[in-house]
Amino acid sequence: MLTGIEKRVLAGKRLTRGDGLRLFESDDIFTIGKLAGKMAGKINGKKVYFVQNRHINPTNICINRCRFCAFSRSKGDKGAYELSTSEILNRIRSSPEGTRELHIVGGLHPDRSFEYYLDMLKSIRKEFPKLHIKAFTAVEIDHFSNKSGLAVRDVIEKLKECGLEAMPGGGAEIFAEETRNKLCPEKIPGERWLDIHREAHLCSVKTNATMLYGHIESYGDRVDHLLRLRKLQDKTGGFQAFIPLSYHPKNTEIGGRYPSGIDDLKTIAVSRLMLDNFPHIKAYWVMLGEKLSQIALLFGADDIDGTIIEEKITHSAGAMTGERLTKDRLVHLIKRAGKRPVERDALYRTVKQN
Repeated sequence: MLTGIEKRVLAGKRLTRGDGLRLFESDDIFTIGKLAGKMAGKINGKKVYFVQNRHINPTNICINRCRFCAFSRSKGDKGAYELSTSEILNRIRSSPEGTRELHIVGGLHPDRSFEYYLDMLKSIRKEFPKLHIKAFTAVEIDHFSNKSGLAVRDVIEKLKECGLEAMPGGGAEIFAEETRNKLCPEKIPGERWLDIHREAHLCSVKTNATMLYGHIESYGDRVDHLLRLRKLQDKTGGFQAFIPLSYHPKNTEIGGRYPSGIDDLKTIAVSRLMLDNFPHIKAYWVMLGEKLSQIALLFGADDIDGTIIEEKITHSAGAMTGERLTKDRLVHLIKRAGKRPVERDALYRTVKQN
């Protein structure tokens, strides 16, 4: 029974670690979804956000070999690639009219210097001054710090000077140390990820946060992950959105199965209930699919991401969705869920209410 939890949610009281575990272990998906929907309504009303964006992945060459990743390659491997700045600019030039946000993440290239990325941002900003640049995960920021010898804060400040406006939430995976060491032993620890996002917030750079679920983690690991994010948000207020990422098993070392639709919806809903200080919970349609993302809007999500244009990372691991959606399609999905579509920019400023 979730009666006690329901009373606390309706009273606006913060849920505990034990509450989070009970929610994940419960089969009462309808009550969980109803509570998450009510909380989402209190925070954002009927608004559901989307953005006209484009993904750019500069390279899949990476010094790490995360066991869940199907995207990374070593230099010389079949399928390895590295885009030049001119190739990146050409991709941006081909973006549909109305594109407002660039989402730039890639592998940890062993040879490219920090200056390469600064020059890349400068080139983008010079030619496309109105585009918002959301770029580089905490893992990439750590890599830039190691390559340049600069402190993380100095790395972020230099990126800001060249055009960086926000950071994505990738690389968080799962924070629990024992599980993380099995999943991605070469990747920075969870505390390092949190420290880098803390530094970004102190530099007035807004960021997102993620959690990869459905692989080898436990429900306890999920709750621990959410509580660590909530704790940092209490201190900085710098997170914009939380994005639960549904594990995709194809072409990965650990294999396994896709999470069920019930698990996807429950994770969205529990995230909304536990992260009471996060303004937005995103249903990432690339991983969930259009229809499940639409249902997730009734389970606590208030953002469906964007047009994407060219998604590579999830599709390398067996995404069954397309690589892009039109603005009209996103608006249709949101309206059919009984919600009010709101086009936003990278900082969640309203561009247009549809």
